[in-house]
Amino acid sequence: MRKAGTAPAMTDELGKEINPHIPQYIMQAPWYYNVTQATLKHQRQQEDKIKEFTKMGNWYKKGVKEGPVATKFRKGACENCGAITHKKKDCLERPRKIGAKYTGEDMAPDEYIQPQLDFDFDGKRDRWNGKDIDDHQAQVKEDFERIEEAKRMLKEQNFMQGEKEAEEKKKDGSEDEDKYGDDVDMQGQKFETKQRITVRNLRIREDTAKYLYNLDPNSAFYDPKTRSMRENPFKNQNKELAEKYVGDNFVRFSGDAHEFATRQVFAWNAYERGTEVHLQADPTKLELLSKEVDKRKENFKTSAKDSILDKYGGEEHLQAPPKQLLLAQTEDYVEYSRHGSVIKGNEKAKICSKYEEDVYINNHTSVWGSYWKDGQWGYKCCHSLIKEAYCTGEKGIEASQSDILAIENSSQVEEEEEEEEEPKSLLEQHQEKMKEKSKKKKKKKKKSKKKHKKKESSSSESESEDEEKEKERKLKEALKREEASQRRVDELLRLDERKRPFNSMYEAKAPTEEEMEAWRLKQRRTDDPMAQFLS
Repeated sequence: MRKAGTAPAMTDELGKEINPHIPQYIMQAPWYYNVTQATLKHQRQQEDKIKEFTKMGNWYKKGVKEGPVATKFRKGACENCGAITHKKKDCLERPRKIGAKYTGEDMAPDEYIQPQLDFDFDGKRDRWNGKDIDDHQAQVKEDFERIEEAKRMLKEQNFMQGEKEAEEKKKDGSEDEDKYGDDVDMQGQKFETKQRITVRNLRIREDTAKYLYNLDPNSAFYDPKTRSMRENPFKNQNKELAEKYVGDNFVRFSGDAHEFATRQVFAWNAYERGTEVHLQADPTKLELLSKEVDKRKENFKTSAKDSILDKYGGEEHLQAPPKQLLLAQTEDYVEYSRHGSVIKGNEKAKICSKYEEDVYINNHTSVWGSYWKDGQWGYKCCHSLIKEAYCTGEKGIEASQSDILAIENSSQVEEEEEEEEEPKSLLEQHQEKMKEKSKKKKKKKKKSKKKHKKKESSSSESESEDEEKEKERKLKEALKREEASQRRVDELLRLDERKRPFNSMYEAKAPTEEEMEAWRLKQRRTDDPMAQFLS
């Protein structure tokens, strides 16, 4: 009924109407509110939870309290100066020889006790809070009077010199400073950075506005601040309409617009340097002056160049053909589409390392390591497994293949010969027995000779014992060096990476047999189950 508007809306305890479209779960108050009628008080911010902030205008007080100063020392006051607002350790006055507690004279006035201010978001960021308005207005008036006094003195000097500009400045001084730019020079004429010029970019009201040419929001963008539409609003329409207006960029960069802009800038720079020149009133004078300045610049550049060449030399290096002839022809083939995009050619260069790449030596056509066979590296071009060997080409490949075939054929032949052995006759068997007997006799003679040599070598046993002692001594020294190097490695590993020394004077040489044996003895065997018990 209430939603349809046929019945009046409910009211709360303050007499305010409750919107009938509010949902029931929002309008219904919790049970602990003990509400007897409809209300929305539980949905509003509670007064006891509203945080109170310090009001604007309150600020910290500075200085000391005004009024009479204490004449007697008060209990709890500063023992040095006699102020009640601080203690002796917080006193900022010069320490007295005898404090005010004992003399009772020259009591210092009490300072203000600063209040605890708690501002809200805006109060914390108010830069003028606590500012004395009277002091600020007095400072502004003083600055204004000083500027007016300087203006008055400048006008008096101009009047005493008898310049005509003094009268014009008097007229300008009597008028309001924030005047409109009606009496100022036209746009594009005398340009002065210190002078405020306000000229509006007006258009004839009979002309159609640029933003009304095409009402499509996706067409050319119109900037209302500068009143410019840089692109063509009829870009995707008929050619007749496209010729009607092609955008501000076309007008800005077509014809003599660029040259006109450079002449205008030249006129402004000349006026700032004290030369009376005008683009619209004296175009011929401006053109002659600009040509003369360009000529002087060119002469100055050539003179500076000649003086440098006369002093340091090197003119022969400048006598080179022009860059157009040097860079006109190249060997690069690039194929473009009719839209200007690259179809073929002009690929990105490969990333090269700091090492030499694709360097072929000894007539090879491939690098070392391009061929692998039986656990060895070689050259792919000739299948050679010897580094820095001369390339033999295809013949080398054929030779390596023929060697493999020859080895296979020889093994097959030996197997066939063993299989095809014929039975021997009695004579051949007798001859073989006689050969074996002769071999046994020779072996006995060799054994007897060895016995004689052993007797002779008894004298040389002492020498061999000395050699063994020398080897044992060298092995002990190598073991000591290996232990010292391992301790040094452990110390370096404990250090930080940034504090480790760089051993640039380390001598790299092949290890001796004793050093290799010491390394094997000291090497930790992880696969040994008893290795963890070794100290």
